[in-house]
Amino acid sequence: MTPIAKDDHAAACSAGWCAVFEQVRSAAAQRGAHLAATVVLVPYAQLMGEARRQWQRAYPQGFAPRFETTRNWAAQLGAPLAEGSEYAGDMARDAVTARALLDRAGLAAHREVLSGPLLEMAAQLAVVAAAVAPERRPDWGEAARALLPAAGDGGALRLEAAAARIALEWVLASRHVGDVLFESGVRAAVPLLVVVQGFQPDPLARTLAQHWAEAGLVVDLPQVMDGGKAGVPTLHAVPDAEDEAQRAAACVLQHLAQGQAPVALVANDRALTRRISALLGGAGVAVHDENGWLLSTTHAAARLMAVLQACAWDATADAVLDWLKQSPAVDGAALRALEHWLRRAGARHWSGAATQLQALAERRPAEAALADQVQAWRAQLRAARPLAQWLQSLRVLLQDCGLWDGLQQDEAGVRVLAELRLPEGLQDDLQDMDGAGARMALADFTRWVGEVLECARYRPAYVDDAPVVVLPLPQLLARPFAALVLPGCDEKRLQAAPEPPGPWTQAQREGLGLPTRDVLAAAQHAAWRHALRIARVDLLWRVGDEGGEPLLPSPLVQALRLDGTGTDGADPRVTRSVPAAPTARPLPVGAQLPVQRLSSSAYSDLRHCPYRFFALRQLQLQEDDELDAGLDKRDFGTWLHAVLQHFHEALQDAPTGDAAARTALMDEAAARATRELGLQEGDFLPYASGWPALRAGYLEWLGKHEAAGACFRQAELRARQPLGALELVGTLDRVDAVRPQGGGEPLALVIDYKTESDALTRGRIKAGSEDTQLAFYAALLQDDTLRAVYVNVGERGETRLHEQDDVVHLRDLLLDGITHDMQRIAAGAPLPALGEGSVCEWCAARGLCRKDFWNE
Repeated sequence: MTPIAKDDHAAACSAGWCAVFEQVRSAAAQRGAHLAATVVLVPYAQLMGEARRQWQRAYPQGFAPRFETTRNWAAQLGAPLAEGSEYAGDMARDAVTARALLDRAGLAAHREVLSGPLLEMAAQLAVVAAAVAPERRPDWGEAARALLPAAGDGGALRLEAAAARIALEWVLASRHVGDVLFESGVRAAVPLLVVVQGFQPDPLARTLAQHWAEAGLVVDLPQVMDGGKAGVPTLHAVPDAEDEAQRAAACVLQHLAQGQAPVALVANDRALTRRISALLGGAGVAVHDENGWLLSTTHAAARLMAVLQACAWDATADAVLDWLKQSPAVDGAALRALEHWLRRAGARHWSGAATQLQALAERRPAEAALADQVQAWRAQLRAARPLAQWLQSLRVLLQDCGLWDGLQQDEAGVRVLAELRLPEGLQDDLQDMDGAGARMALADFTRWVGEVLECARYRPAYVDDAPVVVLPLPQLLARPFAALVLPGCDEKRLQAAPEPPGPWTQAQREGLGLPTRDVLAAAQHAAWRHALRIARVDLLWRVGDEGGEPLLPSPLVQALRLDGTGTDGADPRVTRSVPAAPTARPLPVGAQLPVQRLSSSAYSDLRHCPYRFFALRQLQLQEDDELDAGLDKRDFGTWLHAVLQHFHEALQDAPTGDAAARTALMDEAAARATRELGLQEGDFLPYASGWPALRAGYLEWLGKHEAAGACFRQAELRARQPLGALELVGTLDRVDAVRPQGGGEPLALVIDYKTESDALTRGRIKAGSEDTQLAFYAALLQDDTLRAVYVNVGERGETRLHEQDDVVHLRDLLLDGITHDMQRIAAGAPLPALGEGSVCEWCAARGLCRKDFWNE
């Protein structure tokens, strides 16, 4: 039980409840009604327990009335369960029925667009329809039909009008949970019905009071509770969301430290509230969340959705890995090997990767076996089938991959399984639905699962004596809290006049009985005034949102500031002095890690920063590439290298000077490279528009290059060259043979493709010995005389050649430098982190060298 606050607000709550109880006792005495048979309807479920506790304190002896909500009372009386195509208020049923109704109405082509609005409108109409006595509902339906526009007038909103009419007929043709409360036997068994209204009257409770006539009593709870002296709220303007969460948590801790409990924490922003709850949990404070959060945001729901997303026909390799990493039935060693191969291969799409692994089964048996198992699991959710069969197949798959037991052992997981009717036998109540036998594809089933999880809520188990209670603003009514912390008081999250949900016009809202903007605004202002009567109130808002968008305080807060009611609060967070502990530059020694093979990129690392070479090359702490990242300039370069290799090899096998034939060969090479790299249609779309210009520009350059006496010899040449105990290794993009100007034997021409800006390529040539790439590639060939060039292939159709002058001399200097550097490393020379230049901005070893924490 939440402890009762010992202050004026608690006393005012108790006095207000006593006033309500006196009215109940007086009405019961006047009508000769027994208190045990009297029913008191409270506006929300949490007040049932509070009312019972307050009655027990006020009247510890004798009988007490029954404190109920309309839904709880109807459930106890055996409210009818939805059958067939009736509106159930249960997304698992209603989502299927809504699509079937749209199909029946001839709107199958717009089913996915209209199903969401149809469900929203049906939910809103069901509330007001259920508040009409069953015998009067046909008349209400006729009046409601007159308020809706015709569905077939061909207007711009004809689809929305059609959905609104379907929603109305749907709720009119359905039984509702509250219908049982209008039965004559219930009326006879309850001699007195007391309706306690909240900030916004409950339409069903109000109708029931009218149905009980002289035996019904309506009490305005906010008016009864409108007593006690209002406190002076403390105002906190903070820069951003994280600061708001931290300061809100500090306000709660400050109140608890002063003995002010329980503390109400209002949930205006669920993400913000979750962050505050996490901070309080880290401080050892128990928090009870009365409203809970969407089931779709729980870890259990994420695990289940990961299975469905991994089984899609176009699933990414990352989606499959996400599923497998959560599946206990998967061997950990095989999974690590599979992930390593996928990242090394750059496999984005699972289907293509699985096909490649089948061809590599002899070389990679563990990875291939796991891929085969995954494909067998995925096959279980491939063919279209009715909903009940989908649920059975998903249950079997969850059991096969080992996720079922984990979901059953988690409170949120149990709720996920129950909402989706996954346990054996629970899917039986979905068999009688209209549309239950329709065949669904996996995408449709996944959408249905998402809708169900998005509408259900997970409420954690009740925490006894929790000093902090998370709840919505209206549920502060008649609750004895010692303090209130209300974050999210900005213009977006705390509006003075909330926008009414749904597409209804003002006239339709008034005619149908739906809440209007004025009603919602009045309820918001009433809840706000009641909240400010708590003795200690902290109001927090951020002055800037994500992306730097400025935010104003809520109009409700601005009114307080204009009236001079609130006071600016100091930051309650305690400042701690942490002594500086800078890190010295690392000076590792790599003598115990001899370098046996050296590539051009590895030696560039050594030249840029010795520590980078030590960490990434000697320790081999290489980072893995992301699989789901979009294609970037590096991927484009990889693809273009493969295209040019295939093109020149095909041209070498079948020489032709015809421009159209060469263009066709380029296109064939591009298609082949796309297939071999496992790219799906559309993956390369950002670069496709520039392909014709690039192709034309390269072919034009190639013609001039060949006219100058150059001849293609080999592409993607893997070369190695010994250098003492060291071996130089690398892959040359292309090697041509070119005639020297003075005649003689053809020389080798080393070509390295570049897709960067032409200015950057020119800068490489100007750097001379500082740029080691062409000199290193020249060292991989045994030719005494050769040439080396960069070929910049521009996306805008300009291909240019940039030659490195005197590359043989630069090669000799490079080899001497490599020999000297390797000898120093072997002799124990330190490999310091330089921390200079632009290389630090993207260096993968920056977190290891701790550059940002050096003592400088």
